[in-house]
Amino acid sequence: MRDVNILKNNGVDIEKALESLGDMEMYDDTISEFLNEVNNKLDDIKKYKDADDMPNYAILVHSLKSDARYLGFTKLAELAYDHELKSKENDVNYVNANYDSLIAEANRIIVVAKSYVGNNVETVEVAATNTLETPTAKKTILVADDSTIIRNFIQKVFDDTYDVRVATDGVDVISVVTNDSDNIAAMLLDLNMPNVNGYQVLEYFKENNLFNKIPVSIITGDDAKNTVENAFKYPIVDVLTKPFNENDVKRVVEKTVQLKSN
Repeated sequence: MRDVNILKNNGVDIEKALESLGDMEMYDDTISEFLNEVNNKLDDIKKYKDADDMPNYAILVHSLKSDARYLGFTKLAELAYDHELKSKENDVNYVNANYDSLIAEANRIIVVAKSYVGNNVETVEVAATNTLETPTAKKTILVADDSTIIRNFIQKVFDDTYDVRVATDGVDVISVVTNDSDNIAAMLLDLNMPNVNGYQVLEYFKENNLFNKIPVSIITGDDAKNTVENAFKYPIVDVLTKPFNENDVKRVVEKTVQLKSN
């Protein structure tokens, strides 16, 4: 049995994390997912920092912030949030001056997490596909989010209820709905994604009259008033603010699926 005191003694807020993840089984799965993808995410963060590409840097540190919040990595979440705000302001000097502190905390957390899981990490994500396979009569929901943690969490919540299909960015979303819009009962759409972001997807839905075919609710880690107001300029159903728990996502998904046109 894993020793949770390894996390608690290193400043991890387990109680806060369990408010969203529910139990230690889900927490253990999620921390393993974090370890599977965090090094690649840090590599991409460095790449965008070195290129002074603040828009893409902001997307990646936003994703790191969301993951850290789910897992109770409070200090890492705070540092990533500061970098998100400053990179959105195109403050390259701040990012460069404080980058080492962000990476040092990320690396510290990686060491702590590996110590907790016993450094035995296995990939558990269900891969996205370009075709729908529905061996049962389950309705299909599409979850669009660049975070593996968010996608896997929602897949696990609805494993017995819906056929959950995933997309990692707006390009994936547009590809899926272009080919399979009739088969999708609802979509959860993250606003902050690479390549094509959530707002661009909403605009695509508007231009192609897709909201009546696929009801959409928004996922966001930004609860600022203007973010919510801008989202509701489109005919979305609801907004799900990160970090959310099982009950939150069930409530929003059921509300969204109910609006599917016959």
